[in-house]
Amino acid sequence: METFGKGPVGETIDTPQHRALGSDSRAAILRLVRAAGGGLTAAEVAADTGQHPSTIRAHLDRLVEAGLLVRARASGGLPGRPAWRYRATAADPAPAPYRSLAAALLQHLPRGDGDVRPAAAQVGQDWGRQLARGVAPQDDPVDTVTAVLDGLGFSPRRQPAGPQAASVEVHLHTCPFLELVGQNPDAMCGLHAGVVRGVLESQGAPGEGTVLEPFGAPGACVVHLPVLARRAADAP
Repeated sequence: METFGKGPVGETIDTPQHRALGSDSRAAILRLVRAAGGGLTAAEVAADTGQHPSTIRAHLDRLVEAGLLVRARASGGLPGRPAWRYRATAADPAPAPYRSLAAALLQHLPRGDGDVRPAAAQVGQDWGRQLARGVAPQDDPVDTVTAVLDGLGFSPRRQPAGPQAASVEVHLHTCPFLELVGQNPDAMCGLHAGVVRGVLESQGAPGEGTVLEPFGAPGACVVHLPVLARRAADAP
């Protein structure tokens, strides 16, 4: 049963968020996902709640449509199309000066049921090369990546890594494009991975092998960069 609340002067509150939370089941699912910093899949929510996976997917989709959850495919760099992973949206998303441009870029991607990530990544690479020209020169290509991502509003933080680390990790703690991710998560995540590759290539570092892992860390998405990118500045 769904109910509607009353506002401070008695008017009925009828917003997508309130309608979505009119169900006790969806409210409980939202609390569950919020408590999981790294997000949850529908199968994990179903296991925790005991509800049928089809019912859980319907509830999760409703919460996404209301803007209370965002979803993305957390592949960990593996091929194929893994299950959706859901995470609660930020209460106060960062401002996005490039939101309109990102939306316009998405309009030019192929339509249909195919995988849009390769096309989105190609668009992102071209965009990344342009963005790199707008930041101060850096000795380390990874510093250029973080400068570009910071300018876009992602609050990037480079993680400490030992000398034998297989990759460099940059954690993205905010996403200024959450509403676009909700509309087309594969395209947006592919676009942002492409931006990183384009920035690296503009610095003479290899972009191939860069992976954007949505919800790869508690409260953050993770960009895995080739270790050669970190050492490019030290090359003779």
